[in-house]
Amino acid sequence: MRALLSVYDKTGIVELAAVLHSLGVDLVSSGGTATVIADAGIPVTDVADFTGMKPMLGHRVVTLHPYVHGGLLADRRDPSHLTDLENHGIEFIDIVVGNLYPFNSDPSIELIDIGGPAMIRAGAKNHAFVTVLVDPNDYPVVIEELREKGETKAATRRRLARKAFAHTAVYDASIVQWLDDQTLTVMEGEETKPLPDLVPIGLEKVTDLRYGENPHQRGGRYRVNGQPSWWDSVKQHSGVGLSYLNIFDADAAWSLAHAMGGDEPAVAIIKHGNPCGYAVAGTLAEAYEQAFACDPRSAFGGIVALNQPIDAATVTAMETAAQADVVIAPGYDEGVVDRLIEKRKNTRLLEASVSSTYEFHVRQLSDSFLVQDHARFVTAPDEWKVVTKRQPSPSELVDAVIAWRVAAAVSSNAIVMVKDRTAYGIGAGQQNRVESSMLAAAKADGRAKGGACASDAFFPFRDGIDAAADAGVVIVVQPGGSVKDDEVIEAANERGVTMIFTGERQFRH
Repeated sequence: MRALLSVYDKTGIVELAAVLHSLGVDLVSSGGTATVIADAGIPVTDVADFTGMKPMLGHRVVTLHPYVHGGLLADRRDPSHLTDLENHGIEFIDIVVGNLYPFNSDPSIELIDIGGPAMIRAGAKNHAFVTVLVDPNDYPVVIEELREKGETKAATRRRLARKAFAHTAVYDASIVQWLDDQTLTVMEGEETKPLPDLVPIGLEKVTDLRYGENPHQRGGRYRVNGQPSWWDSVKQHSGVGLSYLNIFDADAAWSLAHAMGGDEPAVAIIKHGNPCGYAVAGTLAEAYEQAFACDPRSAFGGIVALNQPIDAATVTAMETAAQADVVIAPGYDEGVVDRLIEKRKNTRLLEASVSSTYEFHVRQLSDSFLVQDHARFVTAPDEWKVVTKRQPSPSELVDAVIAWRVAAAVSSNAIVMVKDRTAYGIGAGQQNRVESSMLAAAKADGRAKGGACASDAFFPFRDGIDAAADAGVVIVVQPGGSVKDDEVIEAANERGVTMIFTGERQFRH
C-alpha cells in the first residue's frame, strides 16, 4: 500500500505518517510536507525520486506525472488499465492526503495550485480504490479502519471523495472571485464591475447552530469560498448557543447600528428582521433608552446592537428594560458583562469588531438564485433635491437622513418617522404604502410631531403625504419618480410640509 502526502495544513500529518508507516504503508511526499515527515524520523520517498523527474518550471510541475496520476486513476478491475501500468512500470497509489493553500488569504497567480487539485480530484474520482483525505479531522477514522481491516470502507471513501471535490470547488471559487475583483469593464466612461455569467459559490460550514428558522429545521453558519467572515471573530460571553434567527437578526442590527458611522452613540433594536427601535444620542445610555422607547412591546426578545462599547450607565438603562435575546457591541467596560449576566442570564452577549463588505447579494428561490449588487446608498444628502416651497432646518434634515437610513433597513413597503434622531414610528412590510404610513403614525403616537418621515419608494398618491402630515411630521424624504409627483408635491405644499427627493429607491424584501 502506498500513500502520497502533500498538505498546506500540516495539523496531525506527522502522527498520520507515523501510523501509516507502522502499518507498512510506503510514504511519498514533496516540499515542506516531505521535510516535516523526514525531520520526524519517518522514512519518506520524495516525489522526484518516485517519478524520476525533478520539479520544473519553478515548481509549477511536481506531481503532474503519469507515475502519480496513473497510480491514482487506474481502474483496478479493468485489464487494459493493469496492462498499461505494467507496460509503463507504474504502481498503485492507495491513499492521497492533500489540502490546499487558502487562496483568499494572499491571492496571486503563483498561488493558483494546479498539481494539488488535480491530485485530489484524481484520487476522489477513483474512490472505489483510493482514499482521499483533505481534512485532518478525518485522519482518526481512516487510521481506525486501516488498523481494523487493513483498508477503508467503501462508504468512508465515498464520503471523503465528496469532501475532496467540495474542497477543490471552494478553492476554484476563490480564484474566480479574485479574478472577478481584477476585472473591470468601462461603461459610459465609468469603471464598473458587470454581473458575471457564472457565480461559483463554495460554502464551508463554520459551525452547526442550535436549529434553523424553526426548531424542526437544521441550521448552520457557513462562510463563502473559505474567506474569513466578520462573524468568525465574534466572541460570545454568555448564554446558550446561537440559533439561525439570532445570527440573522444580529447581522441586521449590527449593520443598522453603524449606518450613521461611529462618531456618535447609536443603538438599533431588531425583531424578526425589522427595526423596532433606532436612536442616535449624546451618550450610549441615552441612545439605548430612546431606541427602546420606540416600541417597548416589540423590543421584548429582540436583538440589541450598539456601535460603541457598553459602559456602566448603559447597563443601568438596560437592566430595567425588556429581555433581549442578543446584545452585540464592539466591547464591554470592566464589570459590565458580569452585571448583564446577573440580570439577564438568558441573553447572549456578543462582542464584535468589524462588519463585512460583500460584492454580491445572493438569494435562493425554490430551485434557482437571484443575484444583485449589494445594497448601498447612491446619493448623498447634499445631492438631494428640495421640491417644495418650505425649506428644511438643519435639525429637520438630520432627522430626514436618519429616517432614510432606517427605512433602507425595513421590509418594504417601509415608512419611518423620526424626531430628534429617534425612530418613533416604523411601518414595515405592508402591501400598500398608506397602511405602512398609518402603522408608522400609530406607533409614533404623536412623538414624531415636528420630525421627519422617510419612504423607501415614491408616494404614488397624496394619501401617503396626508397620513404623514396628520402624524405631525414637517419633512418627508422619498425617491420621487411617480407619474403623480406634481400632485404629491402640491399636497405637501398644501400641508406645509417640506419634501425632498433622493433620486434613488431603497426597497428591501
